[in-house]
Amino acid sequence: MLEREKALELLYEHVKTKNLIKHCLAVEAIMKALARKFAQDEKLWGLAGLLHDLDYDYTKDKPDLHGLKTIEILRSYEIPKEVLDAVLAHCEKKEHETLLEKAIYVADPTSGFIVAAALITPEKSLEVIDVDFLIRRFKEKLFAKGANRQQMMKCEEMGLSLEEFLGISLEAMKSIRAELGL
Repeated sequence: MLEREKALELLYEHVKTKNLIKHCLAVEAIMKALARKFAQDEKLWGLAGLLHDLDYDYTKDKPDLHGLKTIEILRSYEIPKEVLDAVLAHCEKKEHETLLEKAIYVADPTSGFIVAAALITPEKSLEVIDVDFLIRRFKEKLFAKGANRQQMMKCEEMGLSLEEFLGISLEAMKSIRAELGL
């Protein structure tokens, strides 16, 4: 399996937007935390999170190719099929059948939602927000409207309440707050 260091090299090679790199790091952190929660392979789940948007700069104006280009880029590397399937599932190019596929589907919009919540605080920091704050923002339809609430609610299909899922995600992102600049 591709080591994280090599995956990071690929990320920096293919993703040029600083905020998108931070997004991938945040999704990686959430995926690792979810893997721990469900006693799954942290390296495998983290790899899926880190690489899920590898092709975004190439496909942002061609959403029908999003995910597919990542698979093409990764073809020459030792990437487990589960990771490739998760990449496709996160952008709805594949049904969400496995726990990994469901997890990446819900983690993707959640990272942006949590960043948006941190950025509306005077401190612009993850440290000052908690799950109650996130739940209140979640109910505000105009807040972070790009973060698909229905997609985030799919956490229930993994046996997690929204509160528990947001708590896991927030703590995961707090653990890398320096890398995220939050």
